[in-house]
Amino acid sequence: MCGIVGVVSTAPVNQLIYDALLLLQHRGQDAAGIVTQQERKFFMHKAKGMVRDVFRTRNMRALPGTVGLGQVRYPTAGNAHSEEEAQPFYVNAPFGIVMVHNGNLTNAKALRAELADTDHRHTNTDSDSEVLLNVLAHELARATSGAPLKSADVFQAVRAVHKRVKGSYAVIALIAGYGLLAFRDPYGIRPLCIGRSADGSIMVGSESVALEGNLFALERDVAPGEAVFIATDGTVRTEQCSDNGSLHPCIFEYVYLARPDSVMDGISVYQARLNLGQSLAKRVISTVPPNEIDVIIPIPESSRPSAMQLAQLLGIPYVEGFVKNRYVGRTFIMPGQGARKKSVRQKLNAISSEFKGRNVLLVDDSIVRGTTSKEIVQMARDAGANKVYLASAAPPVRFPNVYGIDMPTKSELVAHDRTVEEIRQVIGCDALIYQDVDGMKKAIGALNPGVEGFEASCFDGVYVTGDISERDIAAINADRTGGAEEGDVDTSRLSLPNAQDA
Repeated sequence: MCGIVGVVSTAPVNQLIYDALLLLQHRGQDAAGIVTQQERKFFMHKAKGMVRDVFRTRNMRALPGTVGLGQVRYPTAGNAHSEEEAQPFYVNAPFGIVMVHNGNLTNAKALRAELADTDHRHTNTDSDSEVLLNVLAHELARATSGAPLKSADVFQAVRAVHKRVKGSYAVIALIAGYGLLAFRDPYGIRPLCIGRSADGSIMVGSESVALEGNLFALERDVAPGEAVFIATDGTVRTEQCSDNGSLHPCIFEYVYLARPDSVMDGISVYQARLNLGQSLAKRVISTVPPNEIDVIIPIPESSRPSAMQLAQLLGIPYVEGFVKNRYVGRTFIMPGQGARKKSVRQKLNAISSEFKGRNVLLVDDSIVRGTTSKEIVQMARDAGANKVYLASAAPPVRFPNVYGIDMPTKSELVAHDRTVEEIRQVIGCDALIYQDVDGMKKAIGALNPGVEGFEASCFDGVYVTGDISERDIAAINADRTGGAEEGDVDTSRLSLPNAQDA
């Protein structure tokens, strides 16, 4: 999962891109990069770290030009420790292309071999984004056959990319001297939207908040399979480049990943989370009588809208019982779960007065490994809670995600091959209430009837691209980032990028 942005303007864009990346920081905190173009020359700066740390004044001054793009990275494949895998990526032929990518290719290994053996193109990293860039470059070269680039050639190349590439991808690319290209996979799994400012500048980005925070009016989302080509003079051309485009956005964007003030594919993320709370209320009532719950307490941050709606519907007081330390950031970890527990204690602290002698219902947006949930339940008990119930606004996470979210392997998922009662025993709460899959889909889908379905594989095991087998999942997991070496990031629930931390 990453955040990407591209801008075409008549004024310098370095500050605009920087500001947009700050608004997308929740989508990736491991690396950041910006490329700008002046005349036909690219200027790039990228490095590991947060946006505010990667870009200093001297770096910004070295990024002239009125067209550019940027990315914040949260790695799910490749080498998390490699500076070379920070984006954007660059190839010099044809024309000169730089690209940023949000998503995950499920056939990257086969494509890498194809690029080497058939297309005779070299990739120098383990990143699937570099593979995607080289596929795009090869198809652009084929479409133009050495002639100057026309928009029809761009769309022909994107059609060919759709036929070769599998998985999820929202892409923004800059073609030297010609313009900016944005396109989305045929299922629209990862988000991408476009907007315009009062002076006619155009911005493409992962979330509407990046546009609106820079005074760009959101015009629409890029459609699944669609390509948008913005010439350097601001002329916009669009074309549907997939024969079977259908809107199946990732439902985990609404559950957790996106900022609540974003609108994605016509759905308010905040309203989606309110609806999840409303749907969850029915599940809570059937498990724990409301008169046995004294207070409802959210686990910061993304669960707040669901918890507030749940409390209002059940007529139970909503209180803040945990304070999150916003300044810990990513932590160095040692092998094993002990360090993960320490990380949770560093990032959350209980307000004892809200727990003492009470039956509390904790609400989280989702439960992945369960280690964090177990520690938080224990924190509530240590703070004096009489009984601790736990409700998840999302269904059990039972399957790995292969489309760009760093979901663990099945063996690390607390819900895999366990009943709800068995999960409750592992976590240690007095009652455990989950959202159901159909309820989640209906709650969010009701906000836009135009959404044909959702990519919800981590909950229902259905992979919308239709090309994922157990063997594929095993191969993708082998390429996942992580490990226990010094310097690895903490991937506990509380360390994943969170909207309110941006």
